Amino acid sequence: MKIKYCILTLILFITGRVFAQDARFVASASQTTVSTGEQFQLTFSINADGSNFNPPDLSDFQLLGGPNVSNSMEFINGKATASSSVSYILAPTRVGTFIIGPATVVVNGKKISSNSIKMTVLKRRTGQPNNNTGGGGAGTQANTGSTDLSKLLFLRAEIDKNNVYQGQPVTVTYRIYTRVDILQSQINKLPDLTGFWNEDVKMTQPAQFRVETYKGQRYNVADIKQTILFPEHAGNITIDPFEMTFIARVQTTPRDFMDQFFGGNVQEVNYPAKSLPVVIHVKPLPQAGKPAGFSGAVGKFNIEATVDKDHLKANEALNYKIKISGSGNIKLLKDLNPNFPTDFEKYDPKITDTVTETANGVSGSRIYNYLVIPRHKGDYTIDPVSFSYFNPATGKYVTLSTGSFKIKVEKGINENNVTALSGDQEDVKLLNKDIRYIKTGDSDLRAEGDRFFGSAGFYLLLLLGPIVCVAAFLVRNQIRRNNADVVRVKSRRAGKIAARHLTNANKELQANNTQAFYEAVFKGLYGYLSNKLNIAYADLDRENIAGTLRAKLAKEETIGELLDTLDLCEMARYAPVTHISAKQVFEKAKGAINAIEDEI
Repeated sequence: MKIKYCILTLILFITGRVFAQDARFVASASQTTVSTGEQFQLTFSINADGSNFNPPDLSDFQLLGGPNVSNSMEFINGKATASSSVSYILAPTRVGTFIIGPATVVVNGKKISSNSIKMTVLKRRTGQPNNNTGGGGAGTQANTGSTDLSKLLFLRAEIDKNNVYQGQPVTVTYRIYTRVDILQSQINKLPDLTGFWNEDVKMTQPAQFRVETYKGQRYNVADIKQTILFPEHAGNITIDPFEMTFIARVQTTPRDFMDQFFGGNVQEVNYPAKSLPVVIHVKPLPQAGKPAGFSGAVGKFNIEATVDKDHLKANEALNYKIKISGSGNIKLLKDLNPNFPTDFEKYDPKITDTVTETANGVSGSRIYNYLVIPRHKGDYTIDPVSFSYFNPATGKYVTLSTGSFKIKVEKGINENNVTALSGDQEDVKLLNKDIRYIKTGDSDLRAEGDRFFGSAGFYLLLLLGPIVCVAAFLVRNQIRRNNADVVRVKSRRAGKIAARHLTNANKELQANNTQAFYEAVFKGLYGYLSNKLNIAYADLDRENIAGTLRAKLAKEETIGELLDTLDLCEMARYAPVTHISAKQVFEKAKGAINAIEDEI
């Protein structure tokens, strides 16, 4: 694209003279009163040859497309006149009145500004179509020239089964299907999984694209999220759409001869997409054959019980452990109710889950560890524990049982002083004493008149208050003086802001997310230089950075190292960098910032 417009500029220069004495720079909108979600076109036009176009702040609107650049040339009475325009496709996201400020452009070395535009945004009426998200199929409709982007980029929600029993796990996988380049993506809305208890499957690595054929077309496909759902009730339960926004690079229809000559026009499009809703048909658990002790377990399980000892003394602790293992809704299992002898004091169990979530479902184990204390000697029996579950593979209920345990308890120390109570209450200790001991030793008495009031320490504390007030007043004034100089404040804080960006970059590096790593390093360096050198972010370029650092007496070696790091980050954001590792780039960025802090 840049080469095409360079050639156009050269043709204009050779063909005729371009007059810019009466340059007019105008901003216009296709409509100034719109509804939320309704898109409109914002255009900046100039009837001269301009450079260094700087758009206004458009953060109050969602960017759907652009910037799109158009150039034209006219010959009138032998005079050549060039004109250019830059357009954006925008959509408001909230109701209100907004001012789109002026853009600026440089013509013959002079900066000129466009007019401002007042936009009135109304609440979208019920039934009014939303131009941002049309849509049937697996994504929303977006036309770019003659290209229907919904057929080139969309989301799908795929389930492993859609007819299940209540409590039976269902795995839903959200996938991207694309035939265009995706520059950036973000999740807008996660599905509202009302009616399900859910567990996300941990993705061990970033989404990896593969080639698949769908409806006769080959697509690059990547799994972006997997969730295991457990239906909580019977009936038809709908999984809401999964919504994302992409910035995609698409090929559009050539608009003129120059576009045809250069093989078409490439445009970056902001494209919202969402998956279609999915309905799960949930059957109730059958009533026939349901055991009396059934508590909702669905899957396939085993049960076993153990004790750490079967011979002990009274008032010693005994650990009784029950382990349920298998696959199914393990985390939804209810507490068991083992039957201990009445002479055993029972404490609430310690529950330990060891669970693994995969695309095939949830598997693992749950351990109930009971601490019990027999209070008197004797021979006791811990009865078996029954556990029932429903197996959806066979459509039948299964009841399992642990074994019983014989426990022999010998007489223990202090048994006579302990009374065992039914239930889970604490022991009552009979001490045979009801009179408090007479206090002996130092009584900490003081002589009459020996008091703190009137002492030297009292007057020192009395003077401490005014001294602290004066010190606080002086410190406050010093802080105000330091904060009055905004440039110095930004310069002092530049290092801390850069450190936060570099910390984030290091996390992305550890996660092997190379593109996000270079993005964080690039933002950290530019944010640091903007604050440290007091240069507006939009005015940061190689010449301004190098010139300002030289003016502040920075070393040429430091300047060269910094510019080299910025070039590496800029290049790595659009193409792989192989001659230097990401770790080295990270160290170069840290070194450049430390050197600037030392020299300035």
